[in-house]
Amino acid sequence: MQVGDILRKKTARVATVRMNETVAIAAQLMRSSNISALVVKDVVRTEGNTAVGMFTERDVVRAIAQYGAAGAGMQVSQFVSVQQLVSCNSTDTLEHVRHLMNRHHIRHVPVIDNYSLIGVVSMRDISAAFDEEATAAATVFAA
Repeated sequence: MQVGDILRKKTARVATVRMNETVAIAAQLMRSSNISALVVKDVVRTEGNTAVGMFTERDVVRAIAQYGAAGAGMQVSQFVSVQQLVSCNSTDTLEHVRHLMNRHHIRHVPVIDNYSLIGVVSMRDISAAFDEEATAAATVFAA
């Protein structure tokens, strides 16, 4: 099974936040969309919008734990490591993406095809896909 198989079942909208937005705005976006991670985008005049990282619930907690209430007013860019964007493409296998997640201790991976952000795959998505596959195999075996 490939990442593209998961993306076909998900909504096409990818929730993003800009580097210069505040932690509070990012947290509100996550809450209103009922998600736990946002793709961080940077606007580069010569290249357009570029995915540079992920901002997650863990980052919100880290901001508040380190800086108290002032953390909510800080910029997302202060909590995102832009040197280490871990991504995949739609033709990668779920096993490969699960390996990336485990190796980098992350739960969300942006999916980038031909330099364009097309989605995000989560550990929950991968787990559900493996569960569906196992259920289908058990059904075939039992028949």
